[in-house]
Amino acid sequence: MKDTQSQRDERGIAIDRVGVSGVRWPIVVWDRQFEKQGTTATFKLAVALPSEFKGTHMSRFIEALNEYRGEVTFKTLPRLVAELRTRLTASSAVVEVRFPYFVEKRAPVTNAVGRMDFDCWFRASGGESGDTFQMGITVPVTSLCPCSKAISDYGAHSQRGYVTIEVRPTKSDDNGVMLIWFEELIQIAGEAASCPVYPILKREDERYVTMHAYDKPAFVEDIVRDCAVSLQRDGRVSWFKVNVENHESIHNHAAFAEVEWQR
Repeated sequence: MKDTQSQRDERGIAIDRVGVSGVRWPIVVWDRQFEKQGTTATFKLAVALPSEFKGTHMSRFIEALNEYRGEVTFKTLPRLVAELRTRLTASSAVVEVRFPYFVEKRAPVTNAVGRMDFDCWFRASGGESGDTFQMGITVPVTSLCPCSKAISDYGAHSQRGYVTIEVRPTKSDDNGVMLIWFEELIQIAGEAASCPVYPILKREDERYVTMHAYDKPAFVEDIVRDCAVSLQRDGRVSWFKVNVENHESIHNHAAFAEVEWQR
């Protein structure tokens, strides 16, 4: 059959990335507490297309993904990237995987157990300039306004905040990258905020978190800086970006702060 995608294109425009997105796929990820966890991911796979080719072969992305189904980790994703480059004769490729990750959390006083979901992602790329691997997570937190507390006779307004942490792990001795757990990033975000968020709270727990937040007011600037300090101290982190956004309870806007750093 005629291979239309391989026909020559005369416009002289190379395409940075072309591929497939919105691919839902069952995967297994590493779980710090239970070793492994099954979840459903959404994949985005792409390669670079030279200017002389009319198109890429979209079916080959799914074929490659099908062969690498199962565990998706910092060890397996680079191999999928390399496979895409080979199958599609591409100078570079990138794979992004987004999925819900569930963590068991206990209430601070009653120890009531519940599972809480977090939006997580991996991103791996490979090309002539080298390979990269990044991981990220968005963590919901509580923040209480220091200004509101300082100027009020009693009470202070609080809001739901979202801490997004993306890190690039340091290279390991075996040419891979060092292991960083999502749970560690969740802990960094929770400790920087006025109070973590929990899936289950009884009355005793609600009393605790309310007073805990009141005793630890924090602006978005405070939270993003505390996260940055913790990540800078971790030798496994070679690069990071932290974004903190508060959905303000007394304003018709959100407040945010962002820090990007490289070792």
